[in-house]
Amino acid sequence: QVQLAESGGGLVQSGGSLRLSCVASGIRFGITRMGWYRQAPGKERELVATVSRPTDTNYADSVKGRFTISRDYAKDTVSLQMNSLEPEDTAVYYCHARRNADFWGQGTQVTVSS
Repeated sequence: QVQLAESGGGLVQSGGSLRLSCVASGIRFGITRMGWYRQAPGKERELVATVSRPTDTNYADSVKGRFTISRDYAKDTVSLQMNSLEPEDTAVYYCHARRNADFWGQGTQVTVSS
């Protein structure tokens, strides 16, 4: 089992920045991919960004150029630097890890006011 704990959400004005962090605990060996997903009210959960290798990253088109994902393999953490935030980025953000199965954090709320 892999446990994931997110931190860093909050309320920010449009154009502002936030940094989300996620720490993995439990059986961490063999995690092949970590990333962030989000779910806005009334919408399905969607991919934001994932990282499989230090340079193997994947971003949703809507966040390219604004968000940056990074992973610290020594500390088993994954972070998401979010710049130029827009009201459309408002959602609950979930940390995800893939290790033979999918594991999810509890989620952290990000609210961007206009």
